[in-house]
Amino acid sequence: MFQAQLKRLVRDEVRMDYIKVTNVSHGQQLEDQILNYLHNDITVIVYNFIDMLSHARTEMEVLKELAGDERAYRSLTNSWFIHSPLWTALQKISQKDITLLVTTDHGTIRVKQPSKVVGDRETTTNLRYKLGRNLRYEPKDVFEVRDPEEVGLPRPNVSSSYIFAKDDKYFLYPNNYNYYNNYFRNTFQHGGISMEEMICPIISLTTK
Repeated sequence: MFQAQLKRLVRDEVRMDYIKVTNVSHGQQLEDQILNYLHNDITVIVYNFIDMLSHARTEMEVLKELAGDERAYRSLTNSWFIHSPLWTALQKISQKDITLLVTTDHGTIRVKQPSKVVGDRETTTNLRYKLGRNLRYEPKDVFEVRDPEEVGLPRPNVSSSYIFAKDDKYFLYPNNYNYYNNYFRNTFQHGGISMEEMICPIISLTTK
């Protein structure tokens, strides 16, 4: 998609690379090869650690203890960053004549209040939004989109609709409600319409 955008918007040929880092080995490769990417016109690096951290925190009790609230979560993320191959790689290119853009595709929010939803087997599993047919839910807890095409969203079926969680709500099915309520409460999730999830920062850095 990015290459297609470049061809559409830029007339000249663009030399580029797209790198996605999903584990320690990939991070080390990035650190070792970062200077090679300076020959490109543009290099896109997707670093998946923060997303992985939020999901791991849901699964692992020790991470729930280490990142119990937003302040602790930011502190843990900062500690990882300053000891990561990503930070080392950025230091290697810090004196080069480049522009570095830092951004993200979504934010996250700590969810605290459950909201019951009923849907069929095809309904999506995300805790902050649901896409499905004949959804039943608490109207006060959601922002509903009955006509997806009006807001530029796909419509897999004629009767498909979307709901997005408001505030710090998270969606649960009635089955095993109490178990999943305790399991997901105070976890960090995304997919809803809070400002924390939808406002994405863009930072532009240049060499002094």
